[in-house]
Amino acid sequence: MAETILVDKKPGYRIITLNRPDRLNAFNEEMHAALKAAIDHVETDETCRALLLTGAGRGFCAGQDLSDRVQASDGSKPDLGDTLGRLYNPLIRRLHALPVPVVCAVNGVAAGAGANIALACDIVLAGASAKFIQAFARLGLVPDAGGTYALPRLVGPARARGLALLAEPLGAAKAEEWGLIWKCVADADLMSEAETLTARLATQPTFGFSQIKQALDASLDNTLDEQLDLERDLQRRAGRSDDYAEGVAAFMEKRDPVFTGKPPE
Repeated sequence: MAETILVDKKPGYRIITLNRPDRLNAFNEEMHAALKAAIDHVETDETCRALLLTGAGRGFCAGQDLSDRVQASDGSKPDLGDTLGRLYNPLIRRLHALPVPVVCAVNGVAAGAGANIALACDIVLAGASAKFIQAFARLGLVPDAGGTYALPRLVGPARARGLALLAEPLGAAKAEEWGLIWKCVADADLMSEAETLTARLATQPTFGFSQIKQALDASLDNTLDEQLDLERDLQRRAGRSDDYAEGVAAFMEKRDPVFTGKPPE
């Protein structure tokens, strides 16, 4: 049986590829388990300082594999809340909480939960032919995997409602224009640009990145006073790191810094 997740170890970073191309990389329970294990390794490997997530074949991810959701012969209905609680919600939380930057390279379609998994990453690049589809309304469902959280914050409430209620495809160029993603690139350049970006991030001050991620996530709900206090506390920790000392020394000596990415002792 083919592996549902492919992991490629690179110097300083990992590439995780969703690998069910015959199903547009739609999630089943096996793929959830394999992805969880791959992220476990990222978290425990101190040499891994960045992560690149992408999909095999002609699409990034079509969301949930609906063949796993066929109504049982006894007429009982599936508990979709259980699926979210056990599988998707922990995944979204982990992507947000990873202490290393997460880049997503969206090739082809990103639909349903697949779109929202991409949006849970720190930096999203998409090929020019990629499309983001909040397909839930077509099935009478609610955008999940963090969709109702991410969409209004990224594109504003009016566009979020249109995307969620109309379930119309949003092309990569428009997604960049609206602020849904970082950048739209030529399809042929997607992986090379994504790998170049991830490799560069892997050489940078990883601990500082983790503090930036924490600050930005908290800012969505904090008051100004709360955010100023958080910035103070995070900056105190960042200022005690060896990377800060190296960054200052390199600046003064007019040389390129060599960061280790380690937190302060």
